[in-house]
Amino acid sequence: MTNSVSYVWKPSTARTVVVDSFVPVPRGSAAAAPPPLNWPTKDPRDVLDYQLDIAPAVVGNPHDSIATLSVSSTPDSPGDLTVNSVAADGTLAVVWLAGGQAGTVYTVTLLIGTTSGRTIQRSILLPVLELSVPPVPANALQTTIGVVVTDQNGNPILVS
Repeated sequence: MTNSVSYVWKPSTARTVVVDSFVPVPRGSAAAAPPPLNWPTKDPRDVLDYQLDIAPAVVGNPHDSIATLSVSSTPDSPGDLTVNSVAADGTLAVVWLAGGQAGTVYTVTLLIGTTSGRTIQRSILLPVLELSVPPVPANALQTTIGVVVTDQNGNPILVS
């Protein structure tokens, strides 16, 4: 007898950033601006889940969680980064992102409302780079053992 299986989807922790600026500062010292938040680089063909954990912002309030979530990205032109879907799991905001132009760093802004009435807005940088190796052209110059000869930029040298 064959039974269909149901899968439990869990976001990948490889692309999770934790909200910043909720660390106590000793009296008499000035708080320094934290470095910008950023997610790992994505390829334009990737469709991946990216997350923001707001747990530090609601510490001490165990029942507070994300109630509303709005996501935008800049630049926002045709062919740029696309927000496929958004979801929330307690204090974890999950955003599925696709596309993007190689060589562009996008700013993804999340506006979060919690069940207790808090509002948290953070912008996260997402660099998009060509991470896939392009196929070697058939007319690429090769050594006798099959190694492709390249120029100083890593591009294959082509035979006419």
